[in-house]
Amino acid sequence: MKTNSKFIGIDVSKKTLDICILSDQKEFFKIDNNLESIDQFFTKNLSKDFVHYVCIENTGKYGWTLMELLPELDCLFYVVNPLHLKKSMGLVRGKNDKIDALRIAKFIKSNHIEIAFFITQRSQIKELQILLTERKHRIKQRKSLIIKNKEYLFLSDQKLIKNLTHKNNKLIKELDKQIKEFEKSIQEIIKQDQKLSNLHKQLISTPGVGKILAWNLLVKTNEFKTITEPRKLACYAGVAPFENISGTSIFRKPRVSCFADKELKRLLHLGAMSAIRLKNDLSVYYHRKVEEGKNKMSVLNAVRNKIIHIIFALIKNQTFYQNRLDLS
Repeated sequence: MKTNSKFIGIDVSKKTLDICILSDQKEFFKIDNNLESIDQFFTKNLSKDFVHYVCIENTGKYGWTLMELLPELDCLFYVVNPLHLKKSMGLVRGKNDKIDALRIAKFIKSNHIEIAFFITQRSQIKELQILLTERKHRIKQRKSLIIKNKEYLFLSDQKLIKNLTHKNNKLIKELDKQIKEFEKSIQEIIKQDQKLSNLHKQLISTPGVGKILAWNLLVKTNEFKTITEPRKLACYAGVAPFENISGTSIFRKPRVSCFADKELKRLLHLGAMSAIRLKNDLSVYYHRKVEEGKNKMSVLNAVRNKIIHIIFALIKNQTFYQNRLDLS
């Protein structure tokens, strides 16, 4: 049985990895950020006599090689939110790659009991994530061009306005085409995978959950393997209210946290707005609470929470949403 532990913090950059190994002493290494170098380093440094806790920040694509390789090796692998790490460090001064690696190693040493292991994404989820990111980028570009067209109306030269608007409209048309192609590719991936297809059908059966919200939920929860409880997803999406009480002098209303996935929160808000306009249990709940004098935004946030809890109930029971209202 392994009784000794080593805590390994890795600061990830585009070309290199700065590594700190904490045990009885500190060891620092710098290697190239490629599959061959990573494999050689960990083959050499993962001793059978130690339990190895390896941690990186979730910095996006530069950590993908580590995320693919390390879950297969004899170590416990963690991928933490950079904000979580930053808030845990307290008051610090200065930074460089070597110091960051040390701070990550110290963080996982102190918090490894509370943090969940990294669960590898299937190739289908990785592909969905990339396609959704590209789709989001195209939508942002299209929005920028539409705003530009409106700004051109303040110019006095009508010929110039027409020329610029024409060019932008051509780009908008191309972006619309690409967005539809991305959506078609996403639908095809889900359709061809039985597990994703079943989950997607359960999600869109929920009032207010459309295809865009469903796709994002599949990716952000890693098919509900990384986020396994409704309260955790509500917290991640910034719709879970938290108390703000201290002694007898501070007593404020429960509020949601500002540390959340803003994109998912926006999509849940749109989903809740859609749900309360239809004939379903959520709509009845919303209008009843508003008539009782409750704040509309507070009730709407409760609807967002209810959507999340309905989703997890459907997945747990392997069923689809059944509207209890008589619509005949």
